Amino acid sequence: MNKNKRQNLAFERKIWNWYRINAPRLPWRETRDPYHIFISEVMLQQTQIPRVLEKYPLFIKKFPTVLSLAKAPFRIVLQTWHGMGYNRRALYLHKAAKEIVKSRGEIFPKDNLQLQALSGIGPYTARAIRCFAFGICEPFIETNIRRVIIHEFFPQKEKVPDSEILKILHCIQPQDSNKQRNWYYALMDYGRDALKDIPNPNRKSKQYAKQSRFEGSPRHIRAKIISYLLANKKATEEELFLSLKEDRHLEDISYEDIARTLADLTKERLIKLSGNFFRIS
Repeated sequence: MNKNKRQNLAFERKIWNWYRINAPRLPWRETRDPYHIFISEVMLQQTQIPRVLEKYPLFIKKFPTVLSLAKAPFRIVLQTWHGMGYNRRALYLHKAAKEIVKSRGEIFPKDNLQLQALSGIGPYTARAIRCFAFGICEPFIETNIRRVIIHEFFPQKEKVPDSEILKILHCIQPQDSNKQRNWYYALMDYGRDALKDIPNPNRKSKQYAKQSRFEGSPRHIRAKIISYLLANKKATEEELFLSLKEDRHLEDISYEDIARTLADLTKERLIKLSGNFFRIS
């Protein structure tokens, strides 16, 4: 047996042994419903599991099917989503649901290209849905999987490209299709929990970009505008400006800052201008 094969087998045993003892109970892992898995995958992007555990059942209860989500007014979707951050994700969910209903009735696509044609679904999300809902597993990368592979297979290398990580994933993916779904869950869990106390290996990824500070950032301004419009239904630019100035992190905001952010939110169709008032779209 060559060195690489021995390394792969040892790694596989380590991951499975850890997973058998430490696998968390997560509601989206108890289903094969592609719509529910889609919701969970979008929620889990840039959001910690405890927050998703709170919001996921509420969202599924409010919109149990892709048809119910497609038919809902966007304001209601955004209200249900509120608190998750990155509100464009709610818009993409809503748009994707409408696209599925329009083109396929209520049948969720399983083809990779058809999935990636939907709003907000990229290569990772498409492959995750195919694997976790349909049992069609091809190697895919998310932040925790990347962390594991860099830590284990590229300990001395900098600027590791995702193409190299995919090659490793191809080599270590179980041949037994019945094990592949849990294998990717195990990799994600191991990267998130078993490696949480070590320096982040993802800093050695070619794709690594340091997260910018939230307070006082454009993301902060966007979030405050959405929160205000959800609470008050409508507002003029002046009202929004005065409300933002009350936040100590946004005391130095200018009219140019808010005008630019409002233009961006309007272009993205998260909000709309009716007369002098801005509202949720």
